[in-house]
Amino acid sequence: MDFQLESLMKLLVAMLFGLFIGIDRQIKQKPLGIRTSMVISIASCLVTVVSIHAFDKFAGPEHPNMDPMRLAAQIVSGIGFLGAGVILRRGGDAISGLTSAALIWTASGIGIAVGAGFYIEAAYAVILLMFAVNLVPHLIRSLGPEVLNKHEVSVRIIMEANFVLTEVIQKIERPQVSSQRSTRGPSRAIRRMKIKDLEDGRQMIDMVISAPDRDYATEIYYDVKKIEHVMSVEVEQL
Repeated sequence: MDFQLESLMKLLVAMLFGLFIGIDRQIKQKPLGIRTSMVISIASCLVTVVSIHAFDKFAGPEHPNMDPMRLAAQIVSGIGFLGAGVILRRGGDAISGLTSAALIWTASGIGIAVGAGFYIEAAYAVILLMFAVNLVPHLIRSLGPEVLNKHEVSVRIIMEANFVLTEVIQKIERPQVSSQRSTRGPSRAIRRMKIKDLEDGRQMIDMVISAPDRDYATEIYYDVKKIEHVMSVEVEQL
């Protein structure tokens, strides 16, 4: 196959695989979008193609130590700067964006694989990625133990002055079960908590709650709102 035609085909395949990854992230409204993933895959493929064919063109007795994958190897480390940009720390040990950062790195790896001519392997990787990111979590929610089916919620509460905060903690972790819920209340656990005195004598409680997936943030909000002496509640799904 002609060199230019083969290179064009590699770039098109890399763009297509990058498109698949980008569509998956875009549907979920994650930081890694369609354009970013395609650009990463195409650029990684291009650098790999240049690296390989530069070896064919320039290698010889004058360049005995020339490595055809040297440029491609730099992509793996250089792409880490992009991945770091989508990782967000949202207070305490709550971190988001790790999956998008991993997929940025993976998109570059797929581009390298296509650029080196490993089309089938790259296609397998994309299929397994889609399966791992989309289907496996649903299987775990359906079949896995409850400890694997939890999400984190950030809660900020403003309490009236001089109220016993221990009672609030107990009511949040063991809410009263209503007739509309299961007879067994949601199993919540407070993973991190910070208490701060305000100027007017009130207390502010910042906490991160680990709750079952079926326990929505709105339910946590209403449960906390009903607690006596709670003045205001702010809930954020992490």
